[in-house]
Amino acid sequence: MKITKEMDIMSAVSNFPETVDVFQQFGMHCFGCMAARFENIEQGAAAHGIDIDLLMDALNKAVEK
Repeated sequence: MKITKEMDIMSAVSNFPETVDVFQQFGMHCFGCMAARFENIEQGAAAHGIDIDLLMDALNKAVEK
């Protein structure tokens, strides 16, 4: 399964725990945030000023390992 930018943040973390480090490296420490429960990855990245393409590449590389 590939991670998509439409996937909500908590689903990505729940299904792929190895993504936690990636989110943190990009400055997204969303796991205690209420928004992480309803925001998708693209919305969270936009809120933090993060390039969604770079983030998605890093997330999917992490789960390919």
